[in-house]
Amino acid sequence: MERSPCSVRLIDRHEIAENTAAIFLSKPPGFIFTPGQHLELIIPHPIETDHGGNKRDFSLCSAPFERELVLAMRLRESAFKRSIACILLGDDLLIESPFGSFRLHADTENPAVFIAGGIGIAPFMSILRQEAHDGFPHTITLFYSNRHPEDAAFLKELQTLSAQERRFTFVPTMTDIKNSRQIWAGEMDRISKDMIAKYIFDFTTPLYYIAGSPAMVAAAEKLLTDMGISLDRIRTEEFAGY
Repeated sequence: MERSPCSVRLIDRHEIAENTAAIFLSKPPGFIFTPGQHLELIIPHPIETDHGGNKRDFSLCSAPFERELVLAMRLRESAFKRSIACILLGDDLLIESPFGSFRLHADTENPAVFIAGGIGIAPFMSILRQEAHDGFPHTITLFYSNRHPEDAAFLKELQTLSAQERRFTFVPTMTDIKNSRQIWAGEMDRISKDMIAKYIFDFTTPLYYIAGSPAMVAAAEKLLTDMGISLDRIRTEEFAGY
């Protein structure tokens, strides 16, 4: 049975990293989703469209217990992004949801390793916010790769969460720090076997979750399989650029 789109209101919109914005939407009554899922955002009357039309998929950054729905998006020169920028606070949008099976496993005895590239952090924010709300039943290590700290959405929130939660280890890495305006004392290489082994004693035990651009996901999946991780222990989610 086909679902009808739900009407939502644009509540807020602000920058969370360079060329990256968070979009805050009202939450429809009875809206239920699992952390890690995504929705389809529809602009009813866009100022312009391209071959993708007036709708795009976005992972939810907010957790189910929160009062609002939050999406994160890179600000690019596309018809859809230009149309989003023209939507006024209080205006109506439409969503179709939820979709996807990119969700944390139920067995809390089995640790998880998250590998995020750029805006691929979005579904992990939903999962981690729910974990924090639930007392962090899982042991989770997050490797988060960006070019510079300026590009890294939710960086401060993740650093704070890691300092507060003993079952959450946060490993941000910046691959082009020489072009950053900020001082960086953390990891500065691409995610590798050596980096993973540095933070995870037995890297064959966890379940792995990868989210990012198609190229990043493919490279990370190959890295893990080359390390001897079987494909049935790897979950992936690709983010298109649009």
